[in-house]
Order: sequence, then C-alpha cells, then structure tokens
Amino acid sequence: MDSRGSTPGGTVDGRVPEDLAVVVDAGGTVTVWSAGARQLLGYEAEEVVGRPAAGLLAADLPESARRHVTVGRRWATEVALRHRDGGRVVVRLMATPLADGDGGRPWLVTPAAPERVAGPVEPDAEALWDLTLAQLPVPVAVYDREARLVSANEVMTQVMGRSVAEMRGLTLWEIEPNPPFDEYDRLQRQVLRTGEPVFHENFGQSPGEVRNHAWSMFLSPLKDESGAVRGVSAAVFDTTEQYWARRRLVILNDASLRIGSTLDVTRTADELAEVAVTGFADFVTVDLLESVALGEEPEPVPPNQPVTLRRTAQRSVLDGCPESVVPTGATTFYPVDTPPIRALVAGRGTLTAVGDPGMQRWIDSSRGRAEAVTRHMIHSVMMVPLRARGVTLGLVHFLRHRTAESFSEDDLLLAEEIVARAAVSVDNARRYTHERRTALTLQRSLLPDRPPDLAAMQVAYRYLPAGSGADVGGDWFDVIPLSGARVALVVGDVVGHGIHASATMGRLRTAVRTLADVDLAPDELLTQLDDLVVRLDREEGPQTGGRAEAPTPGEVGATCLYAVYDPVSRRCTMARAGHPPPAVVTPDGEVRFLNLPTGPPLGLGGLPFESVEVELAEGSLLALYTDGLVEAADRDIEVGLNLLRGALADKAGPLEETCDRVLRTVLPARPADDIVLMLARTSALDTAKVRTWQLPRDPAAVARARKSASEQVTAWGLGDAAFATELIVSELVTNAVRYGDDPVVLRLIRDSALICEVSDGSSTAPHLRRARVFDEGGRGLLLVAQMAERWGSRQTATGKTIWAELGLPDD
Repeated sequence: MDSRGSTPGGTVDGRVPEDLAVVVDAGGTVTVWSAGARQLLGYEAEEVVGRPAAGLLAADLPESARRHVTVGRRWATEVALRHRDGGRVVVRLMATPLADGDGGRPWLVTPAAPERVAGPVEPDAEALWDLTLAQLPVPVAVYDREARLVSANEVMTQVMGRSVAEMRGLTLWEIEPNPPFDEYDRLQRQVLRTGEPVFHENFGQSPGEVRNHAWSMFLSPLKDESGAVRGVSAAVFDTTEQYWARRRLVILNDASLRIGSTLDVTRTADELAEVAVTGFADFVTVDLLESVALGEEPEPVPPNQPVTLRRTAQRSVLDGCPESVVPTGATTFYPVDTPPIRALVAGRGTLTAVGDPGMQRWIDSSRGRAEAVTRHMIHSVMMVPLRARGVTLGLVHFLRHRTAESFSEDDLLLAEEIVARAAVSVDNARRYTHERRTALTLQRSLLPDRPPDLAAMQVAYRYLPAGSGADVGGDWFDVIPLSGARVALVVGDVVGHGIHASATMGRLRTAVRTLADVDLAPDELLTQLDDLVVRLDREEGPQTGGRAEAPTPGEVGATCLYAVYDPVSRRCTMARAGHPPPAVVTPDGEVRFLNLPTGPPLGLGGLPFESVEVELAEGSLLALYTDGLVEAADRDIEVGLNLLRGALADKAGPLEETCDRVLRTVLPARPADDIVLMLARTSALDTAKVRTWQLPRDPAAVARARKSASEQVTAWGLGDAAFATELIVSELVTNAVRYGDDPVVLRLIRDSALICEVSDGSSTAPHLRRARVFDEGGRGLLLVAQMAERWGSRQTATGKTIWAELGLPDD
C-alpha cells in the first residue's frame, strides 16, 4: 500500500504494529484508536472514534469469530479491513472482552499472538500424540476412536479459528455444524470403521480465515502394535496454487470450446467476457475500436490522441453489471497518457493495482468510475489488448473486487492467452461481416429498388438473404416492361454463394434485360441465356500454371423462370430452366401449380426449352419464387409446396400483406439459402383503350389508316398527339405495304403511353439508316425515331410487329 507496510488486497501477517490497540464499546462504536491502528489503516483518531467499527471491515468476520462475539468469548482470527485509500488489508487480530460498570461488554482488539499448543494432558492420549508430527507446518489434528478431537497443532487452530481447549472432546460436526464439515465427519468415521486412509479435496473458506483456499486432506488411521484402530489423524495441505494452475488449464480448454462459436463480433466478445468471469475475474469489459465494431478495417491507435471505443460486451459476477459506468453498445473514450492508451499502443497486457499513481489518475478522470471503484472495492486490474495478425482491435479489462487475492503474473499469462484466441475469432467475424456486407450491397444494387407502376399488373416482392451462417447467394428477380403494354417477370437462382455468385447474378440479370428488349419469346430467351452461361463457365475454368484447364461443366450454373403477360389478350407465356413451377391463384381462391416443362438448368448447353401459354382471368395471382422458400433440410419439398398452397389460398388482400403471410407460413426455421418471392396480380386492359384495323396491302390504305388513327386519338382526348400519331402511322403502314406481306394490322393502345403497332406477315426486321442527299427512301424510321419516345420491333408467330410509343400530353 505505502510506507505503512501493506498493499491493497495483500496479506500483512507479521507486519502488524505491536502497539495496535482498538477499543470497541458494547454498541459497536470505536472509543479508543491507537497510533499503531493509525499506522496500519491510515485513519486519524478523529476520523474513527465515535463511529461504527463495522465501517472498517472490508468483509464479514469469519463465522467462528461471530460465534465468539455472540457468547462474549475471546477470539483470534484473520480479519479483512478497509484502508483509508480504499484498499484491503488482511491481518490476524485477537479480540478480548472487557467489563464495564454498566454491565456492557466492550472489546479490546490487539495483534494476535501465536498460540502454543500444549502437549497431550491425558495419559491415554499421549501415545496417540506421539504418532503425529505436531510440528508440521501444515494443519494437523488427531481424533480418538469416537472421532473426537484429542489435539491439534498451531496451524490447525488458526485455520479453525478456535483454540485446542475449545475444540478438545468435540467432533468436527460439533465444532463447526455447517457444510462441508458434515462430510469431513463422515469421512473420519469411515476411516475408523474400515482402517483405510482417505484422500479428500475441497475449495472454500475455513472458519478462521477470510479467503478461499484449496485444501487436500489426508485422513489416516492410527493403529497400535496389534493393528487395532485407535484413532485417526488429519493432515491438511494448502494446494491453492496447484488448484489455480489446474483451473487455468480448464479455463483455457473452456475458452477454446466456447469462444468463436459464431461469425458475429458482438457474440464473440460476449463469449470472451463470459469465459473470463466464469473462470477467474469478477468483472470483465470488452471495448472494440469503433471501426472494428462496425466491421471495417481497424485504424492504428495514435499515442497522442484520445481514442473512441465501443463497449461491445461486459460480464460480472453480480447481476446487472453494477460496476459498469458505460452501457453495452455505447461509446467510451480513453484519454491521452492513461494506462488503457499505453496498453493499446504497446500491444502488451498490464497488471496494476488500484492504488498505483497512473491507474489512480485514470480512475479519477471519470467521476462515475471513481465512485464504482470505491463502492465495489475494486482492487486489482488487468488490461489486455485484443490483437490479431499484428493489428490492434480493442482492449479487455479484467477486474477483481469479490476475490480477495489480487491478479498474479500467472493470471496475466492466462488472460493474454484467452484474449489472443478470442482476437482471432473477433477478426474473423469482422472480416466475415465486412465481406458479407459488401456482397449484400453488391447484390442489392443489382436488384430492383421498387416495383414499377404498371397497368398490366400489380407486383410485390420479398428478398431475404441467407442467414448469418452462410454467404449471400445469387438469387435475383426482375420486372421488365415490354412493348404493347406487356410485362416480363423473371426469377432466377445462381449456383453457389458469395460475391462471385452475386457478380454472376448481375451478369445474367443484365443479359435477361437485353434479351427482353429484343422481345424474344421465353423459350428463345432461355436458349440465349443458356449459351451465355456456358461461355461464362468456360471463361472461368480453373487455372493451372498460367493455362486454363479443360472446363468442368457446372462450375457456373443457374435456374430461371421467365414469363411474359399480355394484358390485352390476358395470356401469359412461360418457360423455365430447372426452376420450381409457378403457382396461380384464380379470383375464386383456387390454387394450382402450373405444369410447365421443367427444362434443364442453365449451363448444360444444347438442350431445348419449351414455352407454355396460359390464359389468366382478370385478378389472378401469379406467384414466382426460388427453391429456398420451399426447400429445407428438415422437410421435404412437397411439404413446402403444400404450405405455400395453403398460404396463397387465404382470403385475398393487399399484395404486401400476402407476401408477409406467405413468408410467415412457409419460411423454414433456419433458411440455408437466399429467398425470393414475387407476387403479381393481373389486370386486363380495357377494350375501349385498344383499337385494331385490318389493312389491305394497297398504297391507298395509308391515307385511311392515318385518318382512322387521328380520329381515334382525338376521341381519346389526345388531340395534341394527333399530328405525331399520323406521321408515325403513315410511315409504319407505308413500310408494311411496300416491303411486308399480308396480313397488315394497325393497332393503337392507350396505356401509360400511346402505343402504335403495325404488324405484317414478313419476318424481315427493319433497320434504321441515314439516307443520302439524292436517296428516295431511308428516312421513314429515322422520322419515327425522332418523334417517338421509344420504338422497336418484335418477331411474332406470323411475321413481325413494329411499334412506337408516344408520351401522353400533359393534362
């Protein structure tokens, strides 16, 4: 502690001032305080006299001393006292009862003098006493054939907190009627009955001490020359050091099993704190650098600047961690030139006592911290940096207040070992969190932000990445507006997980959008997509010695479902490549899974795909999903499909609510794969918004088509668009008459845009070109492209369709 000759939490036997004397009256108030008492505890007489003596105790009196106080008998035992600076002093004291004129019982407290054990006084006990080693520096006692104490050495009386005279003639249970002395008494009688020695170990506090010890007890029978058991001897060895050495090995093994069970930074930090509190510390905090707690790369710790850390975990032997001044999840600051900063910069663990000057400045820098240290009598602190791969991640504090012994160098080595193991797990969890967040960001950036506003259908969807035990997958979906007010729905699943799967998913989604703009039929689109996956598979084959090996088919693969819905005809054309079948819910609530040809997964190459066309009633619900929704390790896929059927059959409601209901009902307890669910409720385009004309292949038909289109646009209240409509219709019909085949059909659709379509029987696709000065043709499509917002062509079963979209005039 200081020049007074003691240290916080330490034992000061043999250094108690000889002139120590304290008088405590019958009410427990200090009335006399000597200079020796001031030297031992640091209190001046005016600070103590007249105040309760209980305020000087750092722990309750041993049980044996409390019994002596009750009956007014002199006692001598170890006592834990509170020093003026907040430290703990353990000394051996003797209290002698006095008598005063009022009939009270004051007590005189002085240093305890060693008790000399008298030899056996009874002749019959002399032979037993000669069989023992009374001078052993370990507790030794002798008991007769009735398990009653005959004699004990000085060390045993100190441990028991009673003199030999007080214990002679009593059994252990009569001396101390509390566990584990009932077990000791039983073992003694077993030795007396069998004549066989017994070895027993126990960890606890003896009646005459204030600290826990590990005891190894040897109970041996005492036999005479004839071999008859005359008594039993008890030799007790203090094996506290060996106990803690074994305990440290157990803690290390426990740490290797419990720390790092998940790839979660917070959980790993909590496991570290839990192992330490269970093993050897009373209070543990784990503070991580702000960047580490967020899953980012840690930055170097500056030695000359305050550092911000986040309290990631804390555990205590007390409920609720009352020692803490920083709640879990909050930030804390380490000021410059304090022990925590020095430990972080040095990268080595430190072992300090609360009374050390540097530690005291750190404690006093926070009023809450100073109050907590005083209130809970924290006396020993270890600070160990969390370091992995040469990088500092944070700092772990180990504190003791309930445990009387201060941390030792062996404890510091133990703390550094389990923190080093935990640091690797924390760094792995941080790296995983960073990579997972990157993959999720990449994946979400490649998916639609919100459903488009469509006249053909209402769309709602849910995307759920895989749980924390797996990387993100390559599931994707898209809603693509097509020409003629049609809509394409696509759902796919790339083989594998992680950033590679997300990147492949992005490529395939872009390819699907490009192919959809060409207006390919679903089976043709999947064929083109299959060729793309095969090329990707070849390009990403394994590399050996700088050369690409022969590719292994299936390294890159995917499943896909592609559907095109036409709100004019209410027909939906679909094709799938190894994907689960879609479900259709009719307006009356009937649920059926469409029996589409399965088709091979994308990437096998050379195998055909087949489209199926179905007619959907207005208000039908189309459900597309990935296999992660219905498949699970603990159930068959048919169970998942039946759950999906039941969830979709519930009373119709908003699509968002239906999505949530389906997930609650069908979602596996522990999804192992990404999940996509897309619901689309179909609409039919009002027939009043669609006009169709059959045209002959006659140049005169151009004027009639132009006139009919102008009249219809005006009837729809879109007179401002009449001129542009006439021009587009004129050019498209002229091309069909000149270069196409029968039949020639003109169709106008009023949707979110004004759509002009001209179909003919020729499959020759038009090409936009720039006419030269003296060319007679080549300007028609150029004019269409200038007047329309979008234009294009698509192949049909009977030929082709050229279309153009005009924006609707503002209201």
